[in-house]
Amino acid sequence: MKRLDFVTEIPNLGKAKIKSPLKNARFVDESIPVTLMLTSGELTELDTDVLQKDFEKAGPREQVYFDTSKARCAVVTCGGICPGINDVIRAIVHEAHYHYGVRHVLGITNGLRGFIPKYGYDIKELTPETVSHIHQFGGTILGSSRGLQDPVEIVDSLERLNINILFVIGGDGAMRAARSIVNEISERKRNIAVIGIPKTIDNDINFITRSFGFDTAVEKAAEVIQCAHVEATGIDMGVGLVKLMGREAGFIAAQATLAMQEVNFLLVPEQPFTLAGPGGLLEAVETRLKERKHSIIVCAEGAGQDLLGGELERDPSGNPKLGDICGLIVSELEKYALSKDFEINIKFIDPSYLIRSVPANAGDRVYCGFLGQNAVHAAMAGKTAMVVSRLKSSMVHLPLDLVATERRRININSDWWASVMEATGQREYLK
Repeated sequence: MKRLDFVTEIPNLGKAKIKSPLKNARFVDESIPVTLMLTSGELTELDTDVLQKDFEKAGPREQVYFDTSKARCAVVTCGGICPGINDVIRAIVHEAHYHYGVRHVLGITNGLRGFIPKYGYDIKELTPETVSHIHQFGGTILGSSRGLQDPVEIVDSLERLNINILFVIGGDGAMRAARSIVNEISERKRNIAVIGIPKTIDNDINFITRSFGFDTAVEKAAEVIQCAHVEATGIDMGVGLVKLMGREAGFIAAQATLAMQEVNFLLVPEQPFTLAGPGGLLEAVETRLKERKHSIIVCAEGAGQDLLGGELERDPSGNPKLGDICGLIVSELEKYALSKDFEINIKFIDPSYLIRSVPANAGDRVYCGFLGQNAVHAAMAGKTAMVVSRLKSSMVHLPLDLVATERRRININSDWWASVMEATGQREYLK
């Protein structure tokens, strides 16, 4: 098979010569990389069965690049909200202030727009006091926005504010923006570190096997599926239809399906399906209802877009503006039941914004803490053009170029997807 190769080396602003101010830290020896065995089942980006690769380990370095007492940091949050953003902000501020002695951490408000003078947005001073309780709330205290902004204007603002380190919390679009900011900084030969913290509720960033907030989203989605099951079983010939987030990847829907083991039909963007005809969803739901008197359908929002016809428009971040696939399913099911003269009672639930706006659960909070701490460690050591993430069981540094190339999607040939299909049993109906 063809072997996919890629660079894992992380750029440095220069040689780190200053002794770290950290006390009793477990410093990372960069001469010993983290060697990981990756499989195509774990990472859909691989076009080989197994790939062994060395990665740079995350964590504190014995020598740092910046004089931490004089360093000035900025934090910006981009794209849609998800559980845990405030936890990451809080972890960055606490690590920078209490452990490195950084006196100034600035919060850029309303995403990358906050750098652009014409919008006139204020900048927040982030201190341990201002972030002390933010982890108890969903969303982001800094606000967010979508859409491209001029990297020249952004770097102009970084220079005016005397920023040495920029933390970018966002999805694949934000990581591409961070890469363009790095390129502009390099052209100006400025020593400004840019560190990404990947954020996507859909868990669809390239090479990021777990994004923060995903576990919380799955937990809330599972609760909604349970409600749909109660509704469907509480009435004869009941169908519970749940719409979950997932524009181009159905990870939330699939993981919540595994969690509940109550779903009969799972529809995701990665797996095409048909409505009418033999082997179509309409006939399959009819068969299921006649056998068991109820049915549960979970549909990721980006599933079945080909059935709606027309070209998809894009939002300012380049994300597709999706058609109403669940509206089509409801309409077609009702028409089909009428034509076949059988009863159907559909209960439709769309909890999208409820799921993404809640505070992080305990597991995600722990992970957010690791991400914030290790992002600061990397920045102080002079790393740049990188993101911090967990890959398998290790916290590592990944180059921006690696994560900003394309979106991660479900591998429908993996053992994990086979388990999802086994949980639903839908292959018995959808031939």
